[in-house]
Amino acid sequence: MKIFNFKSKVIMLVLGLLFSCESTELDLTENPNLLDQEEVSADFLLNSAQLDFARLIGGINGLGDIGAELTRIHYMSGRQYNQNYSADSFNNEWRMAYSQILSDLNRLYPLAEEGDLHYHTGIGRTLEAFIIVTLVDFFGDIPYTETLQGLDNFNPALNTGEEIYATALRLLTEAETAFNVDPKPIFQPEFDLFYGIKSDSDIDIEAWIKAINSIRIKIYAQTRLVDPDAAGKINTIIDSGNYISDSSEDFQFRWGANLANPNTRSPQYTASYINTGAAEYMSNGLMNYMMSDKVGNASATFEEMDPRIRYYFYRQNATTPGAAGARPNQQRLSCSVESPPPHYVAGGFNFCNLPNGYWGRDHGDDDGIPPDGLLRTVWGVYPFGGRFDDNTFEEVDQGIGGGGAGITPVFLSSTIDFIRAELAMVAENTVDARTFMLAGIAKSFTKVRSFGTLDTSADLSTSAPPSDDADYMAEVGELFDAADTNGKWNILANEFFVTLFGNGIDAYNFYRRVGAPFDLQPNLEPNPGAFIRSHFYPGNLANNNSNVTQKSGVTDRVFWDTNPETGFPIAN
Repeated sequence: MKIFNFKSKVIMLVLGLLFSCESTELDLTENPNLLDQEEVSADFLLNSAQLDFARLIGGINGLGDIGAELTRIHYMSGRQYNQNYSADSFNNEWRMAYSQILSDLNRLYPLAEEGDLHYHTGIGRTLEAFIIVTLVDFFGDIPYTETLQGLDNFNPALNTGEEIYATALRLLTEAETAFNVDPKPIFQPEFDLFYGIKSDSDIDIEAWIKAINSIRIKIYAQTRLVDPDAAGKINTIIDSGNYISDSSEDFQFRWGANLANPNTRSPQYTASYINTGAAEYMSNGLMNYMMSDKVGNASATFEEMDPRIRYYFYRQNATTPGAAGARPNQQRLSCSVESPPPHYVAGGFNFCNLPNGYWGRDHGDDDGIPPDGLLRTVWGVYPFGGRFDDNTFEEVDQGIGGGGAGITPVFLSSTIDFIRAELAMVAENTVDARTFMLAGIAKSFTKVRSFGTLDTSADLSTSAPPSDDADYMAEVGELFDAADTNGKWNILANEFFVTLFGNGIDAYNFYRRVGAPFDLQPNLEPNPGAFIRSHFYPGNLANNNSNVTQKSGVTDRVFWDTNPETGFPIAN
């Protein structure tokens, strides 16, 4: 993961917004953490926190990326879970969360209170609530109330996950109060890198309030197994209508297309759109699902594929070694000359290569990296601002496609529809579950298609027409109607995961509390170790804090995960 070095003086130029003529920019002149409190600027602190938040949640090896790897939305490279995500894997993320984001916010709040900068406080409290909840979701109990005390406490004690969740709800209430202050603050944040600055120089308060209520929905959904009132709390917010209900209101960080001084592009684009080609592999598991019909037949024609596939993935090559009609090539794709492992054969899982040039890797493939950077499939135009796939099969390079002016999706309107579908399934109301699921898919289509215009050189006529969206949803609906209860859960979960491309935090949480989908591509290693119910504490924390004892393994559960061991095939 590449982290901005704020020691150098930088000025963030205009970040082109995707959905309007608005612009956002990040103006940082010094690292706020290196300045004395009397020298620091509230805007600098808030800008720093916003950017670091985007990288923690959606950067390469960020928490959203890890959640996506575990749920096969992104590719995971290790055959053993506890080695692939060892304690030392999270040192950077932990430092970013505490030493950078929470530290910046901790310094921001006194300045905001002194200067009546209520909207600074509102944004800060919202980001803080999201971060601490996500840390609980990944690690369980975490230090919080005794942190950031400097020399006064080098060994902050852990707070329970329940305590952190309660604190997050309190922070959201404080954020809402700050946004609702009357009269509005004279001095507002100079830049809002999530919702932008409106034409009257005000930040979009209505959008932030909807985001706050939507994060509450997220929190209540995650505690569904331990809170019998969770559904009622969610429905109360839904009934108010004051939540993210349209893709134009989605909670997301917006990147720009500036190449240098500073580089404002999305991290994924920056890493993969270079003259040596893609830095990451795409998930064969997800591509196989999206390019097949919904009963799992990977020989589907292009007309039968998920219409979003050309937006998610850009193919640099028309064929994949070893696929139908293509010769294997051991140097470029070693598995193309190998036999599938027995557990793949027994489960009927696709192995190694996909047709139509979709060149990725299977879950847990830890083979060496051959010279395929300009051949393998790469991120498309959604969500990271890459290239739309219009059958050109040209090599990637910096500046092409959307130029990196994509987004980091944080919490989406489609996710709320899938949460409502989940609640309906739990209540055995499959009619409403179907309705909400299809509504979520429709919002995903709308959102993803809007990114086509980001790549001005693309021939969008190669995209499936919008009528195919309706055909796709009709097929999913028919299969849902015909399926038994487990089959319905499976369809719901798989479709949910497709909408979460770019950030797998909610997929990871859903998978642990529900156990579906039941047909995730397994690890290539038949015995990869237990699926991670919570991660090891970062090594720097466990080794240096006398109040923290490292976990013995990865099967410890976060407080809301009471999903039984049996009956839910949590996959390896």
